[in-house]
Amino acid sequence: MLNLKGFLCFTAGLLVMSHVSAQENAMREENQVCLSCHSKQTYSFFNDWSGQEEKRLMNPHLVIDSVMFMNGVHKTFACTDCHSMDYETYPHMHELKLEPMATCLDCHGGDPHYEQYQFEKIDEEFQKSVHFERAGDLFTCSKCHDQHYYQNAARTSSTVGEIVRVGNQMCLTCHSNAAQYSLSTNAEFHNLNVVHEWLPNQELHFRSVRCIDCHSEFNQDLMVSHNIQPKENAVKKCAECHSANTMLQATLYRYENIQAREDQGFFSSIQSNQAYIIGANQVPLFKYVTIGIIALMVVGISVHIAFRVIYKK
Repeated sequence: MLNLKGFLCFTAGLLVMSHVSAQENAMREENQVCLSCHSKQTYSFFNDWSGQEEKRLMNPHLVIDSVMFMNGVHKTFACTDCHSMDYETYPHMHELKLEPMATCLDCHGGDPHYEQYQFEKIDEEFQKSVHFERAGDLFTCSKCHDQHYYQNAARTSSTVGEIVRVGNQMCLTCHSNAAQYSLSTNAEFHNLNVVHEWLPNQELHFRSVRCIDCHSEFNQDLMVSHNIQPKENAVKKCAECHSANTMLQATLYRYENIQAREDQGFFSSIQSNQAYIIGANQVPLFKYVTIGIIALMVVGISVHIAFRVIYKK
């Protein structure tokens, strides 16, 4: 007798293998050479001194997830577009490891093709932020936006929940990891759950709102604010989010993909929207119908009381 569960697992496995295989085929050939080592936990090389083939552990910071890379915005790039062409020679020379990384503006700055993303404006806003104020040029774009895996979820994701998850993961890379945090600042590391003890239903807030929605200064000219504020300036008033004119309409809910879902109707919006904020999915017709029902209930109760008083007399 056919085991349905086993069959489904086998089919799912084939689909995953097929997906990975398709991604590997789509990857640039020169990148496959790099990832033949840098996508694994170990690597091998011939040691001229010992005359033997040796296997070593790969530095975990140099291991690249090839599937995540192919889901990122830089998947069409060759590794040597950003890294020195000298890396094509293996084994790599030791001094290559000290090569400075290119910044986002080195590629995206002053290029009309990327003008819609406003990289120069983002850089201006970032230089006003608490991150730049305390760390200066040592705090690079890659501290938040991993150049190998970065996905522009704000523009491409189909759900608010996904936008929140991806956005918050950038912050949590440092703010939930003491060792990583110490690489950018000498400030004391604090547990986020303790810092946010004042926040009602903390877990729900963390799932439904991005850190930057409360910790950045809004700029209507940018899709995502990069002017991160000191913790003393964080939003702490409930009404700023939980109201009909919520500030989240100008930040988290401003994206075109969210607007497109709202245009599809209330129920489609609720079905696809994993995050619920008071005021974010209001339908005027439903609001007026609700007010009408309440008004009729008040009138009905009033009439009932009136008749009771009249007939009692």
